[in-house]
Amino acid sequence: MPQLTPQAGERQRSIADSLIDRSEAREEKEGCVTRSFGLAFNRRFEQWMFLIIPGSLVLGFIFSSHLSRFVPAVPYLFAYVTLTMAIGCGVRQLGTVLRRPGIMLRTFILTHVLSPLVAYGLSSLLFGADSPYVVGFVLFTIIPLGVSTVLWVGMSGGSVPLMLAMVVIDSALSPLVVPAGIHLLFHTDVQADTMQMMTDLLVIIVLPTAVGVLLFELSKGRIQQAVQPVAAPLSKLCFVAVVVLNASAIAPQAAALKSDLIRIVPLAVLMVGICYAIGFIGALPYKNAEIITTVSYASGMRNISLGIVLAMGYFSPLAAVPVVLSILIQQPLATLHHYVLHKLNNRKTGAHG
Repeated sequence: MPQLTPQAGERQRSIADSLIDRSEAREEKEGCVTRSFGLAFNRRFEQWMFLIIPGSLVLGFIFSSHLSRFVPAVPYLFAYVTLTMAIGCGVRQLGTVLRRPGIMLRTFILTHVLSPLVAYGLSSLLFGADSPYVVGFVLFTIIPLGVSTVLWVGMSGGSVPLMLAMVVIDSALSPLVVPAGIHLLFHTDVQADTMQMMTDLLVIIVLPTAVGVLLFELSKGRIQQAVQPVAAPLSKLCFVAVVVLNASAIAPQAAALKSDLIRIVPLAVLMVGICYAIGFIGALPYKNAEIITTVSYASGMRNISLGIVLAMGYFSPLAAVPVVLSILIQQPLATLHHYVLHKLNNRKTGAHG
């Protein structure tokens, strides 16, 4: 076997080192390209959200017959969105939130006491207190906070740990809050599937949050920045899929309610807008943009699937009309709310700068 001279061995080592350096440089370049693409995708998504979300709703309606079989995937898509948000939260952040229960209590009062009273007053004024539409508008405000709120809060600079905690606690309390609220206002009893509600909550919020917090702690907070270029765009696509699939699930009910749309749509738009405004104004005393953003989104958005299940399962079809319409409207108005918050925050930053 021929022996290499020192010069030949050195030359081969030099070639090998050069190849390794080139490979590392190529991987680094590809990583930079992926990171740049991911961050650019996020920026573009947020810029065009005012078209993407309503467009997703329209696509869900148009292709509902083809998409409805994929609706069971919604909880798992939601779970991934929650996980993406949760990897930016540690035990310390969640602990800080839980040590300030006043914010959560104020939010729950705004969403489940003040908002239902406003809904009851406005809808009774327009349709009469005995109208099933009144039940529908009140039901929309009593059902628990929406899981998709977490993504909007994250995109708008709110507190993800606070929003996660509020969704978990509010959903856990909903088997008591929803029947009590309906009974107090309408003297009607409603029985919800508590076990199914808790199972959905576990899959959509609790487990993904626990995994995300664990990953945050194990990586000492570095994981979010490392995976963001891929994880964040994928979470946006999952969210769009959730909107599309929920629209496809609602489509049959919405199609059957065409005759009622002219009467109900204006009030539904107004009521959802009022819910956002109630949260925004109610959080102003904190003088903190992060809290104002979080509470205003929490007040404006509700749990999509639970609202439809309760409306269709326990009340007349007419009572379901305002719930279905309000749930459809809350996503486009969330886009508008994001735009308004962005403008307000930029104005404040410019004023201070």
